Amino acid sequence: MNSFIYAPATPPIVSALSIIRLSGSGVFGALGKCFSKPLGAVAKRGIYVGYIKDGDREIDQVVLLLYKAPRSYTGEDMAEIICHGSPLLVGEICGLLEVLGGRLAERGEFTSLAYYNGKIDLVQAEAVNDLINARTEGAAELAIKSVKGEASALAKSLRDKTAELLASLEVGIDYPEYEDIAKTETEDVAAKCGEILKELEGLIAGSKGAHYVSNGINVALVGAPNVGKSSLLNAILGKDKAIVSDTPGTTRDIVEGERAVAGILYRFYDTAGLRKGEGEIEEKGIGKSLEAIKDADIVIHVIDASGKIKDPYVDLSGKEHIEVYNKSDLLEEEEPGKLYISALRGNVEPLLEEIGKRLGLKGADKIGASLYSARQIALLDKARERLEQALELAKGNEPVDIISSVVFSAYNDFRELLGEGATDDLSDEIFSRFCVGK
Repeated sequence: MNSFIYAPATPPIVSALSIIRLSGSGVFGALGKCFSKPLGAVAKRGIYVGYIKDGDREIDQVVLLLYKAPRSYTGEDMAEIICHGSPLLVGEICGLLEVLGGRLAERGEFTSLAYYNGKIDLVQAEAVNDLINARTEGAAELAIKSVKGEASALAKSLRDKTAELLASLEVGIDYPEYEDIAKTETEDVAAKCGEILKELEGLIAGSKGAHYVSNGINVALVGAPNVGKSSLLNAILGKDKAIVSDTPGTTRDIVEGERAVAGILYRFYDTAGLRKGEGEIEEKGIGKSLEAIKDADIVIHVIDASGKIKDPYVDLSGKEHIEVYNKSDLLEEEEPGKLYISALRGNVEPLLEEIGKRLGLKGADKIGASLYSARQIALLDKARERLEQALELAKGNEPVDIISSVVFSAYNDFRELLGEGATDDLSDEIFSRFCVGK
């Protein structure tokens, strides 16, 4: 019996309707054995209304959607059973499908089939999960652009331009007898590498902001006890999340809260006051504060504007951070060049604006299609390093075969980004440049 996979595509809760998805070569044969109407030879998409039956017993009245390969999400024969939303009924139907030769799909298996069958590339596949898990409108808009292939098109442009450069280099090495092909000499490589690098650097620059839109921003609030970190957290969130007290050391553990600003999710972490801890529990809280600093995308160093509380030394070297002076309501005059806020009065907007400036954020509504996952950004950085190396080699008039090997690595970085896998075969790209009839 041909195998297929199945899985509920809706949560296992009582609802009006539930959906069960199936994919594989045995889908139509299995459904033909348990559906109340003959399906016949399915040659195209179809919609059927009938009953799922276990022998003579009718389990549920359903709507059956059929998708003939390759015109389906996975590229295989597919079906969707829309049944009533009883977990009992869903369980019975799934049990019947297993008896008929199916197996429960693994996590992400439908999308992985779509990828392996060439329906989507790896960037699109990653974006499917990002779209499901989006927490803000900005994250959802960014993910849907990738699902549609807009981000992939950016990577493919770089891949194709690198392949074109590489083919020009390789043809002069491996096919010197073909005089009708324009060959790229060493002096031309620098200019072409420069063009690709300019496009790549623009893409990398936009990726950082897009990464924050998709994943959110971790913000650690640090400083001495009683400078108002907990009050600041409450003011930012607009609710009493953290306990506020005049007693130093009240915050012993990390208190966190979230707020969306301009379509971007911010996670704020209120940390224990930095001082020599009085007792084991406070010492552990201070240790967690130092961990929060390490993990944060940006640190807010909160300082008592009145100067009554001594500010401890906080090592923020190499860490993006902002010094903010709280309790400005106690001052008669503010010093120029310092960022003042008053958590007591809820005056925190200047701080939120400064965070956006420091991280180069424009707001989610101004971010176009981008490559933004850690994997994607890492591969873009690798490709940039290789192309910069090729540029230096070209400027040094190094042999073409050495330059070509470096450009080849960058080309494979772009292929890996799209999930195409590394290759050492450029024959299609090379021969596509021949004259017609050759």
